[in-house]
Amino acid sequence: MKALLIYLGFLLLSSSVQSGKAALPEDCSEIQRQSPQASSGVYEIQPAGGNARFKVYCEMRPDDGWIVFQRRSGPVVSFAEKWDSYKDGFGSLAHDHWLGLERVHLLTIDKHKKWTLRVDLWDHEGDTAYAEYNDFRIGNESTAFKLHVGRYSGNAGNAILGTYPDIDQNGFDFSTIDRDNDGCSPCIYDDIINEECAFTEGGGWWYSSCGSASLNGKWRSTGDHIGWASGLHWLTWKPLAPYSAKATRMMIKTN
Repeated sequence: MKALLIYLGFLLLSSSVQSGKAALPEDCSEIQRQSPQASSGVYEIQPAGGNARFKVYCEMRPDDGWIVFQRRSGPVVSFAEKWDSYKDGFGSLAHDHWLGLERVHLLTIDKHKKWTLRVDLWDHEGDTAYAEYNDFRIGNESTAFKLHVGRYSGNAGNAILGTYPDIDQNGFDFSTIDRDNDGCSPCIYDDIINEECAFTEGGGWWYSSCGSASLNGKWRSTGDHIGWASGLHWLTWKPLAPYSAKATRMMIKTN
């Protein structure tokens, strides 16, 4: 019996070695806990409770390791993408990119973890601001990757809630130029009327009658863009009259 158990153990070990599937960290927080001196960069992770393995960019900060799922810094990567691209991700992890809604869902579905979303904003004059939301998660594709955020903190303002009533993006589905879930028809954006917010904004987002947050529009080389509906907008930080951020970053970590 003992010999049989040893043999079975050998088979399991051999199978693991042959498959090359050693245990991977679940997120960037775990990487930093295991290696406090780890530097920011691309790492492979495997979210808890699933078989999916994928690479992410980990932003290693003094407080924790963060998974970057959106980065904008210039015009090289277009964010005027369709549903499947936003689902699967695009761009370069080490530079401007969108990680992919499906991957963010696989990370935040774990009921044993609570996630914090952080939005970092840079303007064209050298100033920065941020917004953080606790209890962040998104649904699966059958819910159109519905957004959920909890309590806000920061100095950029709560643009997801919105600058006026009835445009709260919390609880809204994701929209792209080929899939409209924005809850308005027609959609009124400042003095512009359009049938869909994604066409007006030029990128995918959790639009609610468009709303006050939209970081996936067209990148602009200057903040002043009168007459341009599409941009990198966080209207509680820089009002529509008008401003487009120079750079943005969205990232998440476990609490």
